[in-house]
Amino acid sequence: MRAIWYERQGAASDVLTLGERPEPSPGPGEVAVTVQASGINPSDVKIRSGARGPMAVALQIPHSDGAGVIKAVGEGVDTSRLGERVWLYKAAFQREGGSCAETCVLPAEQAVPLPDQISIKAGAALGIPAMTAHRALFCTGGVAGKTVLVTGGAGAVGHSAIQIAKWAGAETIITTVSSAAKAAIAMAAGADHVINYRQQDVVEAVRAVTGEAGVDHIVEVELGGNLAQSSALIAGHGTIAWYGSEAVREPVFSTYPLMFRNVTLHGVFLYAITNEQRASAVADINSALEAGLLRPLIDSVWPLEETVKAHERVESGERAGAVIVQPGGG
Repeated sequence: MRAIWYERQGAASDVLTLGERPEPSPGPGEVAVTVQASGINPSDVKIRSGARGPMAVALQIPHSDGAGVIKAVGEGVDTSRLGERVWLYKAAFQREGGSCAETCVLPAEQAVPLPDQISIKAGAALGIPAMTAHRALFCTGGVAGKTVLVTGGAGAVGHSAIQIAKWAGAETIITTVSSAAKAAIAMAAGADHVINYRQQDVVEAVRAVTGEAGVDHIVEVELGGNLAQSSALIAGHGTIAWYGSEAVREPVFSTYPLMFRNVTLHGVFLYAITNEQRASAVADINSALEAGLLRPLIDSVWPLEETVKAHERVESGERAGAVIVQPGGG
């Protein structure tokens, strides 16, 4: 099969190889999927570059997310799944065989039925963004009737969080973005109020919506950079759920103001959630898809031969939505 892989970490142009790899076969409890679209996440490029520590395997076919059709099943997997359209998650986590190949073998539960009305490309954009957004929203309970602040509402996770929060019954959804174009994306996703953090004071703009009450729940893309404003805005018994922190310095905060309000700081790392939490995320994501309330945003689509450029697109910081590679073309 054709695939992309790397055997050392570094720049995409230096380490990514296109070539033929042996066709994998599913073992017990596994399925083999013909990959029609492979989604690239920031974590994929950070692992490749070495920013997330050393490689877990000697040879890595990258990308955790993808979508395609089940072509073979291993022992213990119902043969009725053959031919099923699926979206994939966690394909490359501590495993050699990610989704950037014509065939991907992974545990059957990580190949989720894709609703008929959802395109393969959109399916490849679900995985990490949608599941991270779900966990960030539900880590301390539901958000129905609550005011939710999503920082970075045009990013892959933020865009999903706005839509899932709307599906889950949040009363008011506020988000921050960095441009007018991204504001339009966030509004289309269902945000009630959009704040351009480069032009507005976020604390003042949020308080203009909520008053001194603040927000009940924050989905935070940048804990280190935004902790001061998040601490000022979070309501009593609220939650700040963060899934990223790229600031140079470690976050520093005043303990008592948050403690006196019984505020929860909750880190979200998708790969470490429980099986129960994972199953809940999968079920809710598919329900939101079927209800027409979750539609992943696609930035660009690349052939397998241009995977290097696709990785560079993710690293550029200019994308709006998912970057997709098509291992089989078409």
